[in-house]
Amino acid sequence: MDKLIPKLQKLTQNLWWTWKPEVRTIFRDLDLDLYHKAHQNPMSVLKQITPEQLEQRAADVDVPARVDRALRQLQEYLTPVTTWGLTHAGAMRSRPIAYFCMEFGIHESLPIYSGGLGILAGDHLKAASDLGVPLVGVGLLYHEGYTSQVLDASFWQQDVVEPYDIADLPLVPTLDRHGEPVQVSVELPGRLVHAAVLEVQVGRIRLLLLDTRVKQNAPKDVALAARLYGGDQRMRMEQELLLGVGGARALRALGITASVFHLNEGHSAFALLERARHRIQADGMDPHKALQEVASSTVFTTHTPVDAGHDRFPADLAGEHLRPLAEGLKLPLDEVMGLGRINPHDHGSPFLPTVLALKLSRRANGVSALHGVVSRRMWNHLYPGLREDAVPIGHVTNGVHLPTWLATEMNHLYESHLGVCYQSALTRPDTWTKILPVSSAEIWETKQVLKARTIRFIRKRSADMRARLGLPEIDPAPLDPDALTIGFARRFVPYKRPDLLFTDLDRLDRLVNDPERPVNLIFSGRAHPADQTGKALIQKVARILEDPRFRHRILFIENYNIHVGRMLYQGIDAWLNNPQRPLEACGTSGMKVVLNGGLHISVRDGWWAEAYDGENGFAIGTGEIHADQAIQDQRDADDLFRVLEEEVVPMYYEDRNAAGVPRCWVDRVKHSIRTLAWRFNADRMVQDYVQHLYLPAAIGSSCQMPPP
Repeated sequence: MDKLIPKLQKLTQNLWWTWKPEVRTIFRDLDLDLYHKAHQNPMSVLKQITPEQLEQRAADVDVPARVDRALRQLQEYLTPVTTWGLTHAGAMRSRPIAYFCMEFGIHESLPIYSGGLGILAGDHLKAASDLGVPLVGVGLLYHEGYTSQVLDASFWQQDVVEPYDIADLPLVPTLDRHGEPVQVSVELPGRLVHAAVLEVQVGRIRLLLLDTRVKQNAPKDVALAARLYGGDQRMRMEQELLLGVGGARALRALGITASVFHLNEGHSAFALLERARHRIQADGMDPHKALQEVASSTVFTTHTPVDAGHDRFPADLAGEHLRPLAEGLKLPLDEVMGLGRINPHDHGSPFLPTVLALKLSRRANGVSALHGVVSRRMWNHLYPGLREDAVPIGHVTNGVHLPTWLATEMNHLYESHLGVCYQSALTRPDTWTKILPVSSAEIWETKQVLKARTIRFIRKRSADMRARLGLPEIDPAPLDPDALTIGFARRFVPYKRPDLLFTDLDRLDRLVNDPERPVNLIFSGRAHPADQTGKALIQKVARILEDPRFRHRILFIENYNIHVGRMLYQGIDAWLNNPQRPLEACGTSGMKVVLNGGLHISVRDGWWAEAYDGENGFAIGTGEIHADQAIQDQRDADDLFRVLEEEVVPMYYEDRNAAGVPRCWVDRVKHSIRTLAWRFNADRMVQDYVQHLYLPAAIGSSCQMPPP
């Protein structure tokens, strides 16, 4: 036992385990209840389990041999003979990409993410690790995390702060070349704010996180990075300065000279000013040439097609905070302010970090083909004299990290038929063509196992919520496991229209309660803590679900996070997405469902606009948009019901063989996997970034991203 504990601890020190189910299962098998109470965090499990229980369970479930095997696999992973990155991105080994993001969704036990942006960033790091792409992540350590969602008796979202124990994370202080812990400081109005630089290992990738819990800081500055997206506009701007300026300084303090700065959304745009400031101060560069040099080696990814989603800081607030950077840049403050104004000569207009990022990057991209079109239209006025289609904003469509989201049972099925090494060839279409001869019965049976597990999980979560709220138990248990089960989970905002199906309750009643062809619906999602409109949408949906007609068929699940999402993606039959086109930048939840043998039902927006081929899922609407949004909403609601009633439900229930397998449905599942899995995975996404953006930026070439 004395030898086993250090080995178990070593396994927890690299977040590689977050996408290795066979490693997570070791800790799960030690104590299932403790594992779930500890938010699936192996370090926390090891701290809480008793030596007696560890000794007993280790013998019962053969832990020593499993741990030795996992450690050997980790060592082989960390010391590869070759990788895709060594072949294709070797020039960046000595000068890696610096990947800045306000949030990182690596695992539910590290709550420094709120939603899609963070999840995408986490998948980007993991795919870069698997591919061996030289990259360093830069973010903030929110020591109070994000909020947990709890509904009160009126079904109004309450945002509960649940501080996590940072000691339960494999964070280590970074050290400089003298072996001293690294700290950085950032000039804010009237003071210096200090941050320790901590590091967590994500496979082969270093993720640097700035931590304001240092003794030099006043309490208000310790609180500056306490919580993701907390506080008012002043706090938001100071968080972004800490991320951008502090992050750039952290890289320098560690001796990391990045070849490329990749800004994942505009929150980290101030890193570009700091990068230029350093070149001016350290190397005597001309200010404008320094800004040009920074722009030539910067990649900027915008995720927001909604105008209100971009930060706008009042001119006086921005000016107050940017003065130290302007002095370091040896430029007039107004000129620096102009870099973040839509109209640089409008001195009273707000400062937009997104505009700063676009002006100081030569390579910018949206996150789907349609989003690239929307972004060029949205920011055309920043490029006077250029036609809209010539605006230098391309696209790299998002993808998802398959090992993170794939159910173990589906992975076994793929290994059996695609080959045990199929994950090393994810981006090859011929890898996935091998799914076509697979027995429909095998795919169906695998999906039924996953579906049963998901329904058990959802029932328990629903029962726990109802018990807490004093609501009567639903009897018999809700959600018929044999019924078609459709999921809808995402951030609740009006443009995502989570209430679209509730525009005709009588028609919805007929749909879900058809005695021959019933339908289960599972809703989940949260609103931003400051978004009262989004919270009202959640309340509206939850109240409707108390209608006796829907209580057994439709459930709302609290606290949508990585864990809840994983359970939904793996077990539902189909995934619903019905935003107002073209306001969905990409959307990735449907990709995760496809990989797990589910079908996507969506408006032709985001990734679905380029993915749907007529037979690999279902489409709502034609893609044409009415000038009157109210009319468009009604059209989409009508077509959504029509697609469900005339296409989805019949295909699921009809044409079943003697074993009860719906042949047309499973054929569509196989076609969906074959046509979508090779394209919409994070390996392909990171490869696109390397080949089309990182490498040109790293060599400082003037070539632009290929047109979309």
